[in-house]
Amino acid sequence: MAKKKLRVGVLFGGRSGEHEVSLRSARSILKAIDRKKYEVVELGISPEGRWLQGGEAQALLGAGEAAGRGGELSLVSAAAGLSIVGAAAQPGSSTGLDVVFPVLHGTFGEDGTVQGLLELADVAYVGSGVLGSAAAMDKDAMKRMFVAAGLPLTPHVTVLRSEWRADPKKATRVIEKALDYPVFVKPANLGSSVGISKVKVRGELAAAMDLAAGFDRKIVIEQGVGGPGAKPRELEVAVLGNDAPEASVVGEIVPAKEFYDYEAKYELSGPDESVCILPAKLSPAEAKKIRAMAVAAFKACDCAGLARVDFLMAPARKGKAAEIVLNEVNTMPGFTSISMYPKLWAASGLPYAQLIDRLIELGVERHQEKMETSFSR
Repeated sequence: MAKKKLRVGVLFGGRSGEHEVSLRSARSILKAIDRKKYEVVELGISPEGRWLQGGEAQALLGAGEAAGRGGELSLVSAAAGLSIVGAAAQPGSSTGLDVVFPVLHGTFGEDGTVQGLLELADVAYVGSGVLGSAAAMDKDAMKRMFVAAGLPLTPHVTVLRSEWRADPKKATRVIEKALDYPVFVKPANLGSSVGISKVKVRGELAAAMDLAAGFDRKIVIEQGVGGPGAKPRELEVAVLGNDAPEASVVGEIVPAKEFYDYEAKYELSGPDESVCILPAKLSPAEAKKIRAMAVAAFKACDCAGLARVDFLMAPARKGKAAEIVLNEVNTMPGFTSISMYPKLWAASGLPYAQLIDRLIELGVERHQEKMETSFSR
């Protein structure tokens, strides 16, 4: 008897500013996933938050935001037996899915919200749980976990949007007392470098703060690594696993722009495209240290399944080794076939299609392990 195919729901789109990035990732996964092993169900979320399935989900993949005007399917069609919300509301009922691959980037998808829904529905899913997703999404909370784990990071402060708007001069004094220019100003809860600015002098700070405040109530301000005039190397490691995670080789991004912002990641091409170096040119000791730090950061945030861990490396100075600091953990990194996470694993000997297989296995394993936990006396 032929082995039953796993029914995999690939969930994409979403309400975040990274909606289009999610569609790109989903297209690559749907193209590469082994249809002999899996029965694939496409599940889309429009930019307005409507859940779509079947032809409407496929239209979302093909036409972007315009597809959201199609027939809405009440939080995944109950007629098809795939109501995730229904299963969440009725413990013990089935979604009809064996595992969900939430290819959602940013707010309302990578931040623990969808993960919480899937936990309530008691369905296996790829990636970190509620805590890991939420902690890694919030750069302020993430940095607190890094500090608790004794991991190195650049000096930073967090300012609330309400604090900035109530008294910009006081907030500026707080920032300048703690940090030296240049600084990077970031929304605490967003990815793909959306809303991030490099600020070289005080006159640029207000515009950067206002931009970040439009994307989140918490604004993280980080001191530039290496100081004025220094351009740190941007290094990345892909981590894979649950309780015993493994690190890929270290890769390096040479940004086409001053830093690796949204445009440099997704919009520039040809001679203007950012350059990826795999593996990064590092000493064996440096590579070993960075890979160990990546695993430690993954564990510090209670991640699972996958994450890309980003580092900054300041130029070496006379008599001192190059400074290496953690930048952030991304629990659902870009997943196109040319995104860094899959490329890092391909360079480590794990091709794209096999990486998809492994992630699905890890999602199922984590759900099975959860079944060993008692939730009542």
